[in-house]
Amino acid sequence: MSRPAEVRPSRTCGGAKTSSTKESIARALRRVVHQSIQRVTRDFEAFEFNTVISSLMELTNALTGARGTGLAGGAAFAEGVDVLVRMTAPVAPHLAEELWSIAGRPYSVHRQAWPEADAEAARSDEFTLVVQINGKVRERVTVPAGIDEETARSLVLGLDSVQRHLEDKTLRKVIYVPGRLINLVA
Repeated sequence: MSRPAEVRPSRTCGGAKTSSTKESIARALRRVVHQSIQRVTRDFEAFEFNTVISSLMELTNALTGARGTGLAGGAAFAEGVDVLVRMTAPVAPHLAEELWSIAGRPYSVHRQAWPEADAEAARSDEFTLVVQINGKVRERVTVPAGIDEETARSLVLGLDSVQRHLEDKTLRKVIYVPGRLINLVA
């Protein structure tokens, strides 16, 4: 199961945040929110309630981190809080109802529709490509999500740590699993 990206503040010179930085943090928060909706929905359907609680805690941590970046009044933050309260309702009904009421929302969180995940918002812009040499993990590299095999191959072969493991060996085969790993057989 993949973990959601952590929402962390990015700072520019002097600690001031630019609007593009806030936009990227808001985008990251929306990604976490929609990935959480996907996981919680899947886990409820599979009756895996312990992982539901875990996902709700991760979403709470992401919202807490985003609040520290100045997003507390924005649309992405409001969406995250709304989703969190609605997904909390089945596991902590009294708490969810109280939070819903405090937010000034219409009567009963339990009458609200289950949040729908936006697949586009949940999709990650990058992922960690595992680099194996002869089946052993030697490196992990963060790459763009749509990377093709040739680009991944040239990127990986340019790494010093990979070159060190391939010294005096002939590269016989490259196995590429999109979105997961690249295995260099020497």
